[in-house]
Amino acid sequence: MNTTVLPEHDAQTDGRIAAIRGGVVDVAFEGAVPHIHDLLFAGEVALEVAGLIGCGLVRAIALAPVRGLGLGMAVRATGGPIMVPVGDAVLGRMLNVFGAPIDGRPEPVVSEHRSIHQPPPRLSDRVLHSQILETGIKAIDLLSPIERGGKTGLFGGAGVGKTVLITELINNTVQHHKGVSLFCGIGERSREAEELYREMGEAGVRDKTVMLFGQMNEAPGVRFLVGNTALTMAEYFREDKGQDVLLLIDNIFRFVQAGSEVSGLMGRMPSRVGYQPTLATELAGLEERITSTRRGAITSIQAVYVPADDFTDPAAAHIFSHLSASVVLSRKRASEGLYPAVDPLASASVMLTPSVVGQRHYDIARAVRRTLAEYEELRDIIAMLGLEELSSADRATVARARRLERFLTQPFFTTGSFSGMEGKMVPIADTLSGCETILSQTQFDLPESAYYMIGGLEDLEGKS
Repeated sequence: MNTTVLPEHDAQTDGRIAAIRGGVVDVAFEGAVPHIHDLLFAGEVALEVAGLIGCGLVRAIALAPVRGLGLGMAVRATGGPIMVPVGDAVLGRMLNVFGAPIDGRPEPVVSEHRSIHQPPPRLSDRVLHSQILETGIKAIDLLSPIERGGKTGLFGGAGVGKTVLITELINNTVQHHKGVSLFCGIGERSREAEELYREMGEAGVRDKTVMLFGQMNEAPGVRFLVGNTALTMAEYFREDKGQDVLLLIDNIFRFVQAGSEVSGLMGRMPSRVGYQPTLATELAGLEERITSTRRGAITSIQAVYVPADDFTDPAAAHIFSHLSASVVLSRKRASEGLYPAVDPLASASVMLTPSVVGQRHYDIARAVRRTLAEYEELRDIIAMLGLEELSSADRATVARARRLERFLTQPFFTTGSFSGMEGKMVPIADTLSGCETILSQTQFDLPESAYYMIGGLEDLEGKS
């Protein structure tokens, strides 16, 4: 981790507002001019320098409503970029882009502040070999394994269990990997932020989690920068504490949107489909900081909104180029009560290769997918003619598929208070042996309901 050293500035720190256009403020300085990314203050309104116009004029993006600003108003330069607190004191807190609390509690007391603008780790510092982050969630570990230090896309609408899955991933990271979690809400609704804060408290995972929000009603500059704030805090836990960090971003598409708004405010000519010309660079600047080093790893799970379900959209295409796995949550499976509602046929991972997960894991995952795909093809026939009209081989396939569907559900620790079921964290070895056993059988002693919401197959003994 590169320790932040602020650039030297001359004594001149005051300027005057020369122009205000929406969220863009031009400031004239008579002496030394601030650097790019420097933080300015016009009264109580924070500004970040985004461009140097020339002749002592800088163009800054407002990080708050510009109401109350006027031409000729004094502007104070801080002499450096936005600095945020890092340390154990930020755990369990809800913070904004400046690292200031928004949970009604006092400011975190820390000994160090760091710039939110940090370079990615050097190539020589990165860990090159691929490792799997074991989540203890059967459907993910089997069919869409998450890369330690990689980026995973989480696709799902409202009401399919996205928040529950996020809180369970946080719980498993905190409890079993001795790591910490950061939740970064980009363009979140205030209702969603409040619900998440409350639910994490009820689930008992908030004390090892940092929550940062750049909410939907805030300036585009705030939504554009809050991801950098989250990564600065994550890098502290990775490099200084040597911990594994789980970084959850909801929603990464809002980051791209905020960058497009900032670019438009700066007067840059838009590129394809109205996006900013610097889209690829800005997204890479954020994503390349998420990686494994010798000290630890930042593993990211990012909610991805795909505009109009068009996967050729420039924003979606650039986001996909950074992802190593995709987990798709299905509304159909959620309506059937199959939680987590991971779609086994739509989810995928670049880690699911024999060289990474091993030949046995790869073969079992392919067999599970093939069985579930055959069952999907038989659904229409079953609906029209009934199960009795199928051949004995097809009936055996249906029996295996329906038990696999239910075996890939499991009770979560974070839902135990209202489901009445004790949470289960299932090792990958138990998941593989369970699926292998089901795939090898043609006759089953227990009904398919016995496989619902269990851990490993050893839990069936209590239902026999």
